[in-house]
Amino acid sequence: MKNIGLNFSNVYGILPKAKIDGFKASSEAANSALHQKTGKGNDYMGWVDLPGATPEAELADLEKTIRKIQVKHIEVFVVIGIGGSYLGSKAVIDALSDSFAAIKGSFEAPLIVFAGQNISEDYLFELRDLLDSKDWACTVISKSGTTTEPALAFRLLKQDLEEKYGVEEARKRIIAVTDESRGALKKLAKEEGYKTFVIPDDVGGRYSVLTPVGLLAIGMAGFDIRALVQGAKDMEIACDPKVPYEQNLACQYAAARNALYQSGKKIEILVNYNPKLHFFAEWWKQLYGESEGKENKGIYPSSVDFSSDLHSMGQYIQEGERTLFETVLSVEEVDNELLVPEDEADLDGLNFLAGKRVDEVNKMAELGTTLAHVDGGVPNIRITVPKLNEYYLGQLIYFFELACGISGKILDVNPFDQPGVESYKKNMFALLNKPGFEKESQAMQERLK
Repeated sequence: MKNIGLNFSNVYGILPKAKIDGFKASSEAANSALHQKTGKGNDYMGWVDLPGATPEAELADLEKTIRKIQVKHIEVFVVIGIGGSYLGSKAVIDALSDSFAAIKGSFEAPLIVFAGQNISEDYLFELRDLLDSKDWACTVISKSGTTTEPALAFRLLKQDLEEKYGVEEARKRIIAVTDESRGALKKLAKEEGYKTFVIPDDVGGRYSVLTPVGLLAIGMAGFDIRALVQGAKDMEIACDPKVPYEQNLACQYAAARNALYQSGKKIEILVNYNPKLHFFAEWWKQLYGESEGKENKGIYPSSVDFSSDLHSMGQYIQEGERTLFETVLSVEEVDNELLVPEDEADLDGLNFLAGKRVDEVNKMAELGTTLAHVDGGVPNIRITVPKLNEYYLGQLIYFFELACGISGKILDVNPFDQPGVESYKKNMFALLNKPGFEKESQAMQERLK
C-alpha cells in the first residue's frame, strides 16, 4: 500500500525551495530529539513510538470489551471527554461514517454521541432526553477525573444509568479510560468495578487518539482499530530519524511551516473538499494550536470546508491580508460513484457536465481554487490521501503528530504542555466560589464591581 503524499510545488513560486530546505538540519535534529525523548517536555513523548509498541494484548482486550458491550445490542454509546479525549475519536468516526447514518438509523454498531465537551445545559438536557428512550452505555475519559466539563456530564449520566438499569448493571455499562494508579476517576472505577483502560502517563491528551482514549470509541463505532494502528505504525517507520529529509514527510512539512512562518505567514488554514473531514480539522487545530501557541509564538491554525466556505471565507483568502497559507487535504479515491445527468431543458446550464462524475467536478473545483489562491499570493501545501479508510487515517494522524512535535521544537517551545489553558479554569472556579479559591473569588468580585 502506498503512503500519503506531500507536494510543495505551489509554495515554491512564493517562497523559494532553498528557504524551506534551510530548515532541513533543525527538523532532522528535532526528529532525533523526539525519538530519543530529550529536550523540553521529554516526559510526554510516549506517543512517538506508540504505534509500533502497541501491545497485542491491549488491542485484543479492547476488541473483547467492545464485543461485550455490543452484544447487549445497545443503540447509543456515549463518549464523555473533552479536548483530546474526544476530538480524535470524533475525527476518525466522522471521516469513516455514512454522513446520514443518524437519520437512517440502520446501525450495525451503536451510534456514538459525545458529552463533557461543553457545559451547555440545553445540550445535556437534550442528550439525557434522547438516552431516556434508548438502550445505552458509556465511557468516561479523564486522567484526573476532576476536569469540570466531563466530570459534570459523568455525574449526571452515571445517575441516569443507575436509575434506568440498577447499580449493578450500570457498572457493566460504564468503561473508564484513566490514569493507571491515581486520580478521582481511577479511585471510583476501582471501587465500582468498572472495566478500565489506561491512559499512558507519558502521552498527553491531544496525542492520545492511538491509545484506548480514541481506539475504544472508534472500535465501538464498528471500525477497524488494527488497521488504524497499522497505518500509524507504517508512517512511524517512514518518518524515522534514519529516513533522509528528502523522503521524510514529517520533517519536510515541519520545515515548510517554519519557513513560511519566518517569512510572515502567521496563519495556516487546513482545507478539505470532503465534509467528512470537518472534525479531522478540529482535531488538527487542537494539536497544533495547543502545542505551538505559547511564549507569544506559533502559527495560528484555522480550517475551512470547501467548496462551502468558498462562498464565505473565499473572498478573504483570495484578497485579504497576505499572512496566511493553506494546507489542503486531497482525497484521491471516493467510496461511491455518481454521474451528472443530462437535462433536456438545461435551464441551469450544466449539460456540459453531463456524464461526468461528481468527484471530477469536485477535483476541478479543488484545482481551480488552488490556482486562484496561489495567483493571489497564498502558498499552498497539498497532502494527498489515497482513500478515507482506517489505514490512511492512521498514517495521517501519526504524520501530523510527529510533524507537530518537530515544528514545536524548531520554535523552541514545549509542544507538550498547555499552561495557558489553566487560566480560564482558575477564573471559573473563583467565580463559582470553589473551596480553596476564596482569595481568587474575592479578587474576582472586586474586579467585576
